Amino acid sequence: MLRSKDVAEMLDISVSTIRYYEKIGIIPPIERNAKGYRIYTNSTLNWIYLMKSLRNAGLSIESLLEFSRLSQVKGPERKKQKQVLENQLHEIDEKIAEMQRVRNLLSYKIETYDDHLAKFQTGELASETAEKLWEVNF
Repeated sequence: MLRSKDVAEMLDISVSTIRYYEKIGIIPPIERNAKGYRIYTNSTLNWIYLMKSLRNAGLSIESLLEFSRLSQVKGPERKKQKQVLENQLHEIDEKIAEMQRVRNLLSYKIETYDDHLAKFQTGELASETAEKLWEVNF
């Protein structure tokens, strides 16, 4: 039987966060044994891991609550849960694209650093003739 401490270590999340998520309803109530200890099923572990991952990806507590609420409803409204995931995926894709552009810019600046520095020192390159980084497609 997994203890809360074991789950926290396994999923890289604090015990207090697990308890908080359960308390406010981000994860479903965790079943307990006769002694009151939490029983962590694969389903429960999946919920904790998913909520931790979505939170780390930038989903607000309110969005996590809505996602969890939608898991309890029946009918077409439940499909809104998929929309929450699709929206988050879109946001992550945009962040990745921006990070890739910045990475390309940094790589370019590292690759051309010595050449640019030499040109500035010789006067071959001046502030007015410097490239316009914002116009380069990284």
